[in-house]
Amino acid sequence: MDWLLTPGPVRLHPKALEALARPQLHHRTEAAREVFLKARGLLREAFRTEGEVLILTGSGTLAMEALVKNLFAPGERVLVPVYGKFSERFYEIALEAGLVVKRLDYPYGDTPRPEDVAKEGYAGLLLVHSETSTGALADLPALARAFKEKNPEGLVGADMVTSLLVGEVALEAMGVDAAASGSQKGLMCPPGLGFVALSPRALERLKPRGYYLDLARELKAQKEGESAWTPAINLVLAVAAVLEAVLPRLEEHLALKAWQNALLYGVGEEGGLRPVPKRFSPAVAAFYLPEGVPYARVKEAFARRGAVIAGGQGPLKGKVFRLSLMGAYDRYEALGVAAMFREVLEEILPAS
Repeated sequence: MDWLLTPGPVRLHPKALEALARPQLHHRTEAAREVFLKARGLLREAFRTEGEVLILTGSGTLAMEALVKNLFAPGERVLVPVYGKFSERFYEIALEAGLVVKRLDYPYGDTPRPEDVAKEGYAGLLLVHSETSTGALADLPALARAFKEKNPEGLVGADMVTSLLVGEVALEAMGVDAAASGSQKGLMCPPGLGFVALSPRALERLKPRGYYLDLARELKAQKEGESAWTPAINLVLAVAAVLEAVLPRLEEHLALKAWQNALLYGVGEEGGLRPVPKRFSPAVAAFYLPEGVPYARVKEAFARRGAVIAGGQGPLKGKVFRLSLMGAYDRYEALGVAAMFREVLEEILPAS
């Protein structure tokens, strides 16, 4: 079996595999309602919110679009810093939703500074917490605080797709009003579920739009353990099983993920590689390719060892490669991956 070293999808948690091996559960049964309510409660704990978390059948991008369309009306002004492929996606979603968007551009690998978002006259700020395309981590609390000092009624929305269950997440404590995430990253489950976490402040400000993405309709149904539309209920079962296993030892789990990612950066540094981000996310390690070494060569070197890695996105395509141990890897497996990484570097780097 291939070693998935990509920042999504990731190697599945054993509890997810167990849950997915069960027979198909009908979503309009009492057993399904119990699972749905349990998963929502555990997700609230994972997001550390006093609000609500809605489970949507779709990807993290679906959750991002639902967040934007249900919190902001067409014509409202929002601020969107762009510093990677997924912050670019937030910008595109906001435009498609009919918002008046002020775009702030940064080199990929950089992150916005608090003074950059301290601008008056905006209904919202859309940020990516862990920018998967570059490995950069934005300082959400500082950015949210600076924005709200100038826009006390403004809402802060965040993409937490690769920070949930990988790094520190706390919705209201970070000043974030709403967040989007998905099942196929830190939750160590297959792709197919998106999550929208809504703080009490965001719940008061819902402006439902759309049909499938109407979060007010979803909230009404999900409070009863149902969903407005047919859910991927067996995936919900898997998410609940993983969260039940991980949340009681969350601090230890987050420390492991941070150590594993630091291990990858350490190997890269030994090999003389230049990291892409200035401020590291614990979810993914991103490196510029060595001079004269094409991405295909790096990818093939890992593939010969049974591993799958990821390349660059957007303007970084063909310029970087990315590794992640966000999935279900323990300490000793991570050391094995580090040894594999060293072998690859010995193979691809010119002899000095």
